[in-house]
Amino acid sequence: MQDTPDHTEILAAVTALLRDEIMPLLSGRPNYQVRVAANALDLVGRQMALQDGFDVAEHERLIELLGRDGDLTALNQALCDAIETNTVTLETPGVREHLWTTTMAKLAVDQPSYARYQAELKNEPA
Repeated sequence: MQDTPDHTEILAAVTALLRDEIMPLLSGRPNYQVRVAANALDLVGRQMALQDGFDVAEHERLIELLGRDGDLTALNQALCDAIETNTVTLETPGVREHLWTTTMAKLAVDQPSYARYQAELKNEPA
C-alpha cells in the first residue's frame, strides 16, 4: 500500500508532538511520563526499521556457527547450551564476531545514543 503518511512518518509526528509541544507544557511526573512515552515510540520506530534485517543476519550467522537450522529462538538457545557445556567458546571460529555483531545490532535498536556504542561505531579506543 502506498498511502501516506506511512507508519514511520506517523511515529515521528506523534513523537515530535509529545517532545516539542506537550513536554514543554508539563513539569514533574507528567513531563517524565511523556518523555518515557516519546522514548518508547522512538524504540518502536527503530525496531520496525531495523529488527527484521538484524534478525535475518543473526539467524544466518547462527546456522553457520551451529551447523543446523531452526528458528532464531531455538538457535540462540542451542548456542547458549553449547557455551554452557564448553562445546563452543570465544576461541571457536566466528563466535566472538557473532556475539559482538549481535550486541552492536541490539544497541542500534535499544540504545543508539549510548556513548560506548557511538565510540565503537567510530572505532575509538575505550
